[in-house]
Amino acid sequence: MASLLTDGLNFFSKATPGRLWNGAQVVGGYVLSKLTGKARHWGLPVALSFEPTTSCNLRCPECPSGLRSFTRPTGMLPDELFRKTIDEVASRLWYLIFYFQGEPYLHPNFLELVKYAADKGIYTATSTNAHYLNDHNARRTVESGLDRLIISLDGTTQEVYQQYRVGGKLDKVLEGTRNLIKWRRELKSQTPRVVFQFLVVRPNEHQLEEAKELARELGVDDVWFKTAQIYDYHNGSPLIPTIDYYSRYENQGDGTWNIKNRLLNHCWKMWHSCVITWDGLVVPCCFDKDAEYRLGDLKTQTFRQLWHGSKYRNFRAALLKGRDQIDMCRNCTEGTKVWG
Repeated sequence: MASLLTDGLNFFSKATPGRLWNGAQVVGGYVLSKLTGKARHWGLPVALSFEPTTSCNLRCPECPSGLRSFTRPTGMLPDELFRKTIDEVASRLWYLIFYFQGEPYLHPNFLELVKYAADKGIYTATSTNAHYLNDHNARRTVESGLDRLIISLDGTTQEVYQQYRVGGKLDKVLEGTRNLIKWRRELKSQTPRVVFQFLVVRPNEHQLEEAKELARELGVDDVWFKTAQIYDYHNGSPLIPTIDYYSRYENQGDGTWNIKNRLLNHCWKMWHSCVITWDGLVVPCCFDKDAEYRLGDLKTQTFRQLWHGSKYRNFRAALLKGRDQIDMCRNCTEGTKVWG
């Protein structure tokens, strides 16, 4: 609880008059759009996700990076593209996620980019499989100013962990976690807040309490249990957990499965955030993993141009008209409580 309070205070310390006004504009546009059914949008994103790379060292079975199944190219985020975009939006941007697909620590200048954003007073977060948190990188992570570090755990024994994190080594994850906690203590830093993220699937659902205990032993601040997105869920999957609370899907009783949530014709994410791929494509959200819905290209446009451009306006309007008509949205749990 103390770490959560510290993290909350840190997050709100990033508030500036420009960011508060921008947040009010975004909320106002969203509420009015829901009430009228007509897309209106003011301001700039409150949050952004930037993809450092699509490369990954693991082969997780429900991940395009792990499966090497992208139709879009694999590559590394150019430093200059990142800096140019951050310079444009920093006065309004509050929260920056250094993650979409891939393993962020494979980018050679990843922590330098984190520091660039952190120095502008933006709250920064990333998600990692922790295989590259050696002693040197752990110290640099603390020194970068990163505010939150999410570490994928997904199992408390190697036998269970490797069933989803294919090619991964649990001892590397735990070693990296210890390195990070050690340097945070030695540098007398309150950041980053360290979180274990546990993707609940059938092979690991019996280890939830063990994950909490492991976090306590290592000094990790929190454990988040996350539901798994299954791409081919209609006929069931060996990954769908038997614990209904942690499943996005429900058995129809005839051998078929459906997603639990109702597809309401609105989505907060389309107003307050977006995702930028490593090569500068802007897509609506993290469900568009292969960048199918491309709403702009930062190599040829400024962010303001595309954020208020015709493609974005048309996409928001289509979503308000019929979210179930957008393929990407049909396997989405936005607006539904399915997190532990």
